[in-house]
Amino acid sequence: MSRTTDHALAAFQGLAIGDALGMPTQSMSRDEIRLDHGGITGFVDAGPHQRIAHGMPAASITDDTEQAVLVARLLVEGDGRIDPARFAQALIDWERGMAAKGSLDLLGPSTKTAVQRILDGVPASEAGSTGTTNGAAMRITPVGIATPADDLEALVDAVQDASRVTHDTGIGIGGAAAIAAAVSAGIDGASRHEALDVAVAAAAVGERRGHWIAGASIAAKTAWARTWLPTVPAAERVRAIDGVIGTSVASQESVVTALALVALDLDPWDTLCTAASTGGDTDTIAAMAGAVLGAVHGTDAWPAGSVARVESVNDLRFTEVVTPLVTLRHRR
Repeated sequence: MSRTTDHALAAFQGLAIGDALGMPTQSMSRDEIRLDHGGITGFVDAGPHQRIAHGMPAASITDDTEQAVLVARLLVEGDGRIDPARFAQALIDWERGMAAKGSLDLLGPSTKTAVQRILDGVPASEAGSTGTTNGAAMRITPVGIATPADDLEALVDAVQDASRVTHDTGIGIGGAAAIAAAVSAGIDGASRHEALDVAVAAAAVGERRGHWIAGASIAAKTAWARTWLPTVPAAERVRAIDGVIGTSVASQESVVTALALVALDLDPWDTLCTAASTGGDTDTIAAMAGAVLGAVHGTDAWPAGSVARVESVNDLRFTEVVTPLVTLRHRR
């Protein structure tokens, strides 16, 4: 296996592993997490305080990975482009399928609003004019795998193309651009520090795209947080992340937290367990951090058996998802 394929595969594996580690704690407070699990050190079943993923078994993925697989499929079908109307319909079909199964793991607020606007007759290419949450960033890893980072404007073009239906705002695109760029840079050989540099630069480009919505700069917040969080004593980091950077679905919180965790330069598995223990949008934070860490470190980042377990529990085949995306990357 080539280095590019190995690191691209590890990025998608990291996304899914982080998602699965965060599944039992998503949308819970730190106090609820402590009551159910103490802290997350590995895959565990959803506990009594888990409402969204109630009853889900250990190593189950959530919407983060499922929608990333959807984006990957549409990218391949479109030879590197995502048709807005097809994407909108795919999201509608996905939510209907989840609802039919009785799942509460449905579309996030920005995506839900955009889908409803589409159902109300708004063109799919215009529906995302208010989306600022992390839905685009959580599923953007396939774009980072398929698109080199040597031309940031071109990379952000691809990010905006994939985000337009639901998150066509400077904040939504900036957050997604940061994750996609860090993943792409890691695949090309960047260190953590270098990948974060590229993430900040791409966020700055993305923030100038789409519709303007008031909000803090993801580029500026990430530049600050990546230097501040490592100065916080280890025993106080979870509290600091929760209380200062933030762990909500807002891109300016969750995307920044994911990248700040990468900046700690800890073992990748331990980093994702920390992300899963912070409270808030833990599955998405851990998924985004996992994608970046996998891209930087390759498949050796993940413990033996963890990838196989996630594949088995969720009937996933990472190689089948990633190989066509790498082919797209080589064509760019």
